[in-house]
Amino acid sequence: MAKSSFHSWAVKNKLVLDKKKCTSTGATIKQGIILVNHWCHRILLSIAQISLIIMLLTVFMNVVLRYCFNSGITWAEEIPRLLVTLFTFLACAIGCRDHMHISVGILYNRFKEGGKVRKFLDILSDVAVLLCGIAMLYYGMLYIIRLRPGTLPMTGWPTWLQYIPAPIAGFLMTFDQILFLCGIVDPKDLLYSEEEIDYAKLVKENEAEAKEGAK
Repeated sequence: MAKSSFHSWAVKNKLVLDKKKCTSTGATIKQGIILVNHWCHRILLSIAQISLIIMLLTVFMNVVLRYCFNSGITWAEEIPRLLVTLFTFLACAIGCRDHMHISVGILYNRFKEGGKVRKFLDILSDVAVLLCGIAMLYYGMLYIIRLRPGTLPMTGWPTWLQYIPAPIAGFLMTFDQILFLCGIVDPKDLLYSEEEIDYAKLVKENEAEAKEGAK
């Protein structure tokens, strides 16, 4: 039963190889890469969720101890600061995966769906995010190397721990955008959200239906 439940959960979250699409060696390799991508996001999503829960519990406990018992936890400010950094960078990478970040579509929506201009703008967007991911990965690693000898004042942990989320998110963003640009992952392969409704297209369809009804 446990195995069946886990398999159902894995299938629902696209964490199982789709054997129907593995029709050739190339297709199997492609599906394997997509599966690795899905697992990377699932693992980092779990880390982000756990970090958020720990952060909230730590802050809550410190507030209760400080205001009810006139005491506190010495590391209660440092740990949440580390966790909020981790959560923020991972959430940034997660948002890039499903194109959930805020965007302005006034110009984009003026062009024909599936046309060359929209395809160019999609590629331009993916290239821009790719460059951001590479920058985060490269400069994040340089910053970590530079801060290796230091330690944090409260926990005594290495200083570079507070900056490691940047290259992790950068790697994930770079990985995603390479797959998008190479056509391995379909932009409609959403992991965290549903397909966005194109309201401009919806309005045009309603107007066309209204005109046909009037005839």
